[in-house]
Amino acid sequence: MTRQLSLNAFIYPSGHHEAAWRHPQSRPDRIYDVAYYQEIGRTAEAAKLDAVFFADGPALRTNVEHNAASGLEPITLLTAIATATTHLGLIATASTTYYEPYNLARLFSTLDHISGGRAGWNIVTTGTDLAAANFGLDKHPDHATRYARAREFVDAVVALWDSWEDDAILLDQQAGIYADPDKIHPIDFVGEYLSVRGPFNAPRTPQGHPVLVQAGASNDGRAFAGKYAEAIFTAHQRLEDAQAFYADIKAKAAEFGRDAEQIKILPGISPFIGDTEAAAKQLEREFNELTVPEYGLKQLEGIAGESLRNLPLDEPVPLELFSDAGDVTDNERSRRQVVAGIVQRERPTVRGLLHRLAGARGHRVFAGTPEQVADTIEEWFRNGAADGFNVMPPYYPGGLEVFAEQVVPILQQRGLFRTEYTGTTLRDHFGLLRPESRHTRRPALAQ
Repeated sequence: MTRQLSLNAFIYPSGHHEAAWRHPQSRPDRIYDVAYYQEIGRTAEAAKLDAVFFADGPALRTNVEHNAASGLEPITLLTAIATATTHLGLIATASTTYYEPYNLARLFSTLDHISGGRAGWNIVTTGTDLAAANFGLDKHPDHATRYARAREFVDAVVALWDSWEDDAILLDQQAGIYADPDKIHPIDFVGEYLSVRGPFNAPRTPQGHPVLVQAGASNDGRAFAGKYAEAIFTAHQRLEDAQAFYADIKAKAAEFGRDAEQIKILPGISPFIGDTEAAAKQLEREFNELTVPEYGLKQLEGIAGESLRNLPLDEPVPLELFSDAGDVTDNERSRRQVVAGIVQRERPTVRGLLHRLAGARGHRVFAGTPEQVADTIEEWFRNGAADGFNVMPPYYPGGLEVFAEQVVPILQQRGLFRTEYTGTTLRDHFGLLRPESRHTRRPALAQ
């Protein structure tokens, strides 16, 4: 079968551009309306997209004075979208730092059962220290500790999902036997940070277990992805950077004895789409003119690690501001490298940099015709930079509708993207195998 693109719709309340909520084509009044998200899900499914994806964090990070913020819990919300769709994958972010393994295993297992095998878990360690006080902690755990706990957390969760063998349920009504207890196993997991006895209280899900997704680009994040991730969300501005990341992750997977083809690498792309290139760029300018510098500066200060209030908006960003971007050590620093690259290559003014980052927080923003958007997607896909994309519309719902109606048909005509779903689970859409249970009994080899 010809290699096919994977395409997800990354849902962000009123759109990925920070000023989307101010634009007349967005609907910030509906970001707490479940029907709004169900409509977005139906739009994505009509276009045969692989999945919708929600980011999340257990703290109020957005400066709500200048941007619309939705705090709806994503697993619950995806359950509502599951009832309005039949094939669409459902990926939610959840933190290994601020959940416990048994509870989170139940939430995703339940979503996978309810949806018939369409769930995915975007594994994060939480990059902001704002969450700590919400959970009774004096401070946010350091980077190394978070990743050490995350490794134990995923090991425990997958062990729980595997604790029932696939044929544990006998359903023998005549004999009065529902399940074979010999095929349901405690996990007896004991680590440095976590301990979980098990077994789980539900059988394996239709896709064995939910798809494991990860978004960290740090050194620890890449190693974590190589060992665990089945799909990886990432941010790159240039083809060559994306190619280097792609090759690195595939190599790390091979080091762990994994099939590199069983990992899907999905950069973000935020497309402004117009009938002409000029119209698309004008649309982007409209959004940038609605930005509030105070909001953008606060976001940029979080990346720079220092106050920028003394910098004139229309003067070039000082090169030394990001000169120490260096090696990637954590997720915030990896985003710092993206910004440093923009500053070094483009020498923008402060206002110009704020506009560059307003579109999608460091992900690639592209303004062009539907054909040009399809061209750039195809270029990255065919040249070892991506297995697909997280589509990040600048505004919702119209930005997704335009992509679905005008870009997807071009990709289909080029033979790059499905015209119909060929399976029912998220694993089917991504081309991922159903994982065997660790308790699968293999027949003895003949002597």
